[in-house]
Amino acid sequence: MLPILAEGARELGIELSQEQLERFQRYYEILIDWAERVSLTAVRDEEGVQRRHFLESVALVSILQGEGLSLRDRLLIDVGSGAGIPGIPLKIVEPSLRLTLVEAKQRKSEFLHALLPELGMADALVIGRRAEEVARDPRHREQYDFAVAKALAPLRTLAELTLPFVRMGGVVIAPKGKETDQEVKEAQVALETLKGAVRAVEPLPLADPPQKVILLDKVLPTPDRFPRRPGIPAKRPL
Repeated sequence: MLPILAEGARELGIELSQEQLERFQRYYEILIDWAERVSLTAVRDEEGVQRRHFLESVALVSILQGEGLSLRDRLLIDVGSGAGIPGIPLKIVEPSLRLTLVEAKQRKSEFLHALLPELGMADALVIGRRAEEVARDPRHREQYDFAVAKALAPLRTLAELTLPFVRMGGVVIAPKGKETDQEVKEAQVALETLKGAVRAVEPLPLADPPQKVILLDKVLPTPDRFPRRPGIPAKRPL
């Protein structure tokens, strides 16, 4: 059952139980079933899903461990969650994680609502609204230990969509591709404005093609005027 995922996780020092592998298998089956009707992911073959979606998500746990960070009993928000990557794999690995998924596209949000009960994740929350709106809600603003966003936007925009969610001392997790170093340079003004700072830029273990992960620390409260209204962070990056 999902041998590429199981072996890769083992290489990372993470031993997935039979129950966890069964949850990943069920996740894969539901993802492929829905992907026939809804544009959830371009990666649909079993090997690709194991490597690109599941294993690359599990590898984030290894990066966090290297920074002395744990997801145990923490609050994490996955911004622009799409098919639930990487938030749901992270919760399969660490079931005590309190997970919120933000996905504004209705069909993807419907998928997440259907998926969570199938995986026994009744305690996870799906919010079908724009991140710019959710981040102004006091129930979510500066409430999370971690925010994660994969393939959401360049870092200067991503920072505006994620940093408002994390508490002081919290961390944003941003998996990135080959333009990572350039994105970090271009985001300096945005990070200063939003009160975040680069904690680390690390290669993502076992990723093929190679990827990096940017970790941002929240050092001070994000000014109240951020995020700006929906669409503006992408159209006019800081």
